[in-house]
Amino acid sequence: KRKDCDFSYAGLKTAVRLATEKICVERGVKTAEDLSHEDKANIAASFQHIAFRHVEIRLGRAMEQVQKEDGIQTLAVVGGVAANQELRRRLDALCSDRSEPWEMLVPPPRLCTDQGAMSAWAAVERLMVGSSDVAEGHEVFARYPFSMSSDDGS
Repeated sequence: KRKDCDFSYAGLKTAVRLATEKICVERGVKTAEDLSHEDKANIAASFQHIAFRHVEIRLGRAMEQVQKEDGIQTLAVVGGVAANQELRRRLDALCSDRSEPWEMLVPPPRLCTDQGAMSAWAAVERLMVGSSDVAEGHEVFARYPFSMSSDDGS
């Protein structure tokens, strides 16, 4: 319903809780813990599908905006969430199905499980483009920019 890039899972969590309570009544059990493994898996899969759909919709809007305003056509998927194979598949489709396909950058799953590994990946990427931690002669940023350009246009 929203037409911006903001979203919240508060309503989704409530909907899942209410649906779970309804299934408990239908199955004649007192709590969600008493549901069958199949029921729990179906609830979890439904939650994941809708949660990812929210991400796809909002991210699609953001992609349109940054492509139009800044010419960006690359999506970096990082952090623990990037280890989720279903999310990777869906975001890859979001990138490749565009009228002008986007490049999706994502580290190997083994590097997506902890912040230390992600920091190391970022360091490798920086080294590959000649960036260093020597402050002399470099601008210092409170937040590291996605792209850097020098005065000579490179």
